[in-house]
Amino acid sequence: MQQVLNMVHKEIRGLHQAAYILALFTFGSQILALIRDRLLAHEFGASIELDLYYTAFRIPDFLYVLFASTLSVYVLIPFISERIKGEDYTKARELLSQIFTLFIAGYVLIASIAIVFAEPLVQFLFPGFETYIDALVLLVRVLLLQPLLLGVSSLFGVVTQLKHRFILYAVGPIIYNIGIILGLIFLYPIMGIIGLAYGVVLGALGHLCIQLPFVMGTKLAPRVTRRIDMSEIGKVLGTSLTRALTLSLHQVILLALIGFASIMTVGSVSVFQFAFNLQSVPLAIIGVSYSVAAFPFLAQLFAEHKHEEFSASVSNALKHIFFWSLPVIALFIVIRAQFVRVVLGSGEFDWDDTRLTAAVLALFVISLTAQAVHLLMTRALYAVGNTRIPLLVTLFSSSLTLLTTFFFYMHFVVGSEFSQTLIGIMRLEGVPGTEVLALSLGYTSAMLVHGVTILLVGHRKIYLSLKTLVRPLIQSFVAALGAGFVSYVALQYFVTIYTNETLLGVFLQGFIAGAVGLVGYILMQALFRSRELSEVVQVCRKRLIRKEEMLAPQDEDHLAI
Repeated sequence: MQQVLNMVHKEIRGLHQAAYILALFTFGSQILALIRDRLLAHEFGASIELDLYYTAFRIPDFLYVLFASTLSVYVLIPFISERIKGEDYTKARELLSQIFTLFIAGYVLIASIAIVFAEPLVQFLFPGFETYIDALVLLVRVLLLQPLLLGVSSLFGVVTQLKHRFILYAVGPIIYNIGIILGLIFLYPIMGIIGLAYGVVLGALGHLCIQLPFVMGTKLAPRVTRRIDMSEIGKVLGTSLTRALTLSLHQVILLALIGFASIMTVGSVSVFQFAFNLQSVPLAIIGVSYSVAAFPFLAQLFAEHKHEEFSASVSNALKHIFFWSLPVIALFIVIRAQFVRVVLGSGEFDWDDTRLTAAVLALFVISLTAQAVHLLMTRALYAVGNTRIPLLVTLFSSSLTLLTTFFFYMHFVVGSEFSQTLIGIMRLEGVPGTEVLALSLGYTSAMLVHGVTILLVGHRKIYLSLKTLVRPLIQSFVAALGAGFVSYVALQYFVTIYTNETLLGVFLQGFIAGAVGLVGYILMQALFRSRELSEVVQVCRKRLIRKEEMLAPQDEDHLAI
C-alpha cells in the first residue's frame, strides 16, 4: 500500500514521460467510462430516460466550465508560480486562497439562482422534453452539486501540477467514473433515475478527495479567507475571462446541439452523447494527455525566454499528435460498428442503435486530429499569455457549427439527395432517427476549420515553423490511409469467419482487423524512417517509473515548472 501511495504521489519530469503516464491513466479512466456507458446502454438503450439523464448535464457542465475555466490550472499556474520566492510560499498561497474563496461564494450564488429558476430555464432550452419537465428539473438540481466539487478539485490541481504530481492529477477521473458506476449499480435500483445523478455527485466528491491529503500537506494549501485583494484578482480575471468565454462557447454549442436533438426522434440525445463519449476516448488519450503534460514545460520555457526550445516542444508534440491520431481516425472508421457493438451492444441497445451510433461516431472521429491540435495550440497560446486568439477562433467556429448543423439538418428534413447518399454510405437504410447525423456533421465540419485556423493564425505567437510539420503530417496521413485499407481488407475476410451473432465474434472481427491495420501503420512508418516512431520506441524501452525512484522521498516544497 505504501508503494502504491508513493507511486501516486511520484514527481514526474520530462514531456514524453509525463504525457505517456497521463495517457496511461487517462486510458484507464476511459475504460471505466466505456464500462459506464455500456451499463447505461444495457439498462436503457437509446431511450427517453437516457435522453433526460444526458440532457440534465448541460446546464451544470456549462456553469462548471464558466467558473472552473475562469480560475483554472492553465490560467493560475503562471500567477501562482511567479509569487513563489525560493521557500517563501506566502504570497502564492494568499492568492490561491482568495481565488478559492471567490469561487465557492460565486458558484453557490449562481447555482442557487439556477435551482430556483430551473423549470423555466429547462423549458426554454430543451423544448422537446416538455412532457418530462419535472424529472428533468430534478436531475438538473441534483447535478448542480457536481460543478462545485469538481471546481474545488480543479483548484487543487494547481498545486498537484505545480508539484508535477501528474499521476495524482490523473487518478481523479478514474474515481469520478467509479462513482457514476456505483450510482448505476446500487442507487438506481433504489432511487430510480435520480440515483444516477447522486452517483455523479459521489464521483465528483471522490475526484476532490483523492487530491485533498497531498494538497493540505503543502505550503500552497488554499483556505477560505476574508481578505480579497481585487487588484490581484483583477489581474487573474483579466487573463482568464477570455479563456472562460472560449470554453463556455464550446459548452454553449453542446447545449445547442442537445437542444436540436431534443426535437428529433426519441433516443437522439442518447445516440449523440454515446458517440461523442466514444470519440472522446482517443481524444483524451492523445490530445488531452499531450496538452496537459506540455503546459507546465511550455510555461517554464516561455518564462525563461527560451523561444527556440518552446517552438521545438510544441512542434514535437504536434508531430506526435499526428502520429497517433491519424491512424486512429482510419481504424475507427473501418471498425466503427464492431467497436460500438462491443462497447455498448447489450440489453436494450439493439442493432439499429448500434448502426446509428457507429455512423455518428465515424463522422465525429474525422475531426480527431483537429480537436487534438486545438487542445495543444490553445494551451501553448495560454503559456505565452495569449488568450485572445483562441477566443476569436472559437467564436468563429462556434457560429460555423450552428450554421452547418442547421444546414445539414434541413437536408435531412427534406430528404435531399445528399442526406440519402450519406445514409447509403453509412448503411443506415431503414434505420429511424438518421437526422441525428446532422449534429455530428455540423460539429466535425466546424472543428476541421477550427483546427486549421488556430494553427495558421497562432503559429507566429508561439514561434512555430509550420514547414517542420509538413513531412510528418504527410507521412502519418499516408501511413494511416494504408492502415485503413489493410484493416478494411482484413475485416471483409474475418466477417466471413466470425459470426455477428455473438459478442466474441464481433470482438474478434474488430480486434483482428484493427490489429492488422495497426501493424501495417507501424511498418509503413518504419519504412518512412519516422522520427516519431523512433521516439516512441525509445520511451517504451525505458521504465517510466523506476522502482528506486518510486521509493525515494520527495521534497514537496521543491518547485520546478
